[in-house]
Amino acid sequence: MIYRSEEVEKNAVYDAASQMAVAARTAPKGCGIDDIETLVLDGEAKDALAEEMRLIGKEVGSEFFARDADNVDASICVVFIGARHASKGLSDCASCGFETCADMYKAGGRCTINVVDLGIAVGSAVAIAADNRIDNRIMHTAGKAALRQGLFSEDVNVCYGIPLSVTGKSPYFDRDLVR
Repeated sequence: MIYRSEEVEKNAVYDAASQMAVAARTAPKGCGIDDIETLVLDGEAKDALAEEMRLIGKEVGSEFFARDADNVDASICVVFIGARHASKGLSDCASCGFETCADMYKAGGRCTINVVDLGIAVGSAVAIAADNRIDNRIMHTAGKAALRQGLFSEDVNVCYGIPLSVTGKSPYFDRDLVR
């Protein structure tokens, strides 16, 4: 049997996406509590995400949403990692700026520990992509669009998207700087 490069490379990207989700799951978590969710988009769901990113960019007047949407279009799939809006129930942390976890949760704030856990999970995931030589870019723009589309469970309030590509030249570098 003959396997052409496009098929083999696409399979490698999906394998890496699965490994990235595992890396996010097994990354260390504060207080030993796992409030991380992952998902992977491709095909029509990925196309809809890119359109949502463009729409948000028009609404908020930020051209970089459209630039990032073009990158999503050029990708095989997008890995998402999000953190749930959850309280760790600590009595003396206050790292989030609220006096108690209950105050933070009630106000709709973000637990600092959860956000740090998200950063560690994202770092672990992109390390897998890099180890597999899969081009990638961490995008809050894709995360914002995913949240707005309701792709995560209702209690996820922050996430990042990581588009994946295998081409001779990474689509995520040498991009126009826009604000």
